[in-house]
Amino acid sequence: MTKIKCIAIDDEPLALQQIAAYINKLPFLELIAECSSAFTAFEVLEKQDIDLMFVDINMPDLNGLEFVKSLTQKPLLIFTTAYSEYALEGFKVDALDYLLKPFSFAEFSKAASKARSQFELVQNAQNPSEKLESNDDFLFIKSEYKLVRINLNDILYIEGMKEYVRIHLLSQKPIMTLLSMKALEEKLPEEKFMRIHRSYIVNLEKVSTVERFRIVYDDKTRLPVSDNYKEKFQEFLDKNFMG
Repeated sequence: MTKIKCIAIDDEPLALQQIAAYINKLPFLELIAECSSAFTAFEVLEKQDIDLMFVDINMPDLNGLEFVKSLTQKPLLIFTTAYSEYALEGFKVDALDYLLKPFSFAEFSKAASKARSQFELVQNAQNPSEKLESNDDFLFIKSEYKLVRINLNDILYIEGMKEYVRIHLLSQKPIMTLLSMKALEEKLPEEKFMRIHRSYIVNLEKVSTVERFRIVYDDKTRLPVSDNYKEKFQEFLDKNFMG
């Protein structure tokens, strides 16, 4: 398991000690440094590749917001502060989460898990082959820490859901995996599968009803073909149309 390299930044010694203790409790996090000021953090970032920062906002000399805005390359970011009025400003600089002091380990763990999902998403986008193996007939997908074999003929359609995809199957419940739609689209055979929308890839062999550029599976499931993909989908229809 690749660990997420972290630094904790807080000018209050007890708060810094607590964050460090929480980081050390989570096996997917690795504490690289405890920084009592933004200036100390600058020194660490110059020497080390850091994946995630826990940053206090209200610090003397250079506060957490100013520190983050000054960075040209930003690691993943979670703000920690005793002042709720900073929440909106925190999200304006792309913070993943905002922990209001005093926070529990459960709250910290939830925020860290959000960072883990984002970290894995980036890693998978850069190295999609580590997430998915395929041939002409089936895929191996990582789901819930297991490798799951999926026969291509069993796929009805694939739905993109922000950081995850949901693979809808004919004879079993959908399978969720942390994978980008782009990486999955590149692995699937293009003669069998087509992207019809930012959020949907369909198995062309399972398309039986099309109504006004919507693929109809049942009364509850109608997938739209977006404007960006209509021309390509129309070519598929024309090729297989008998009028």
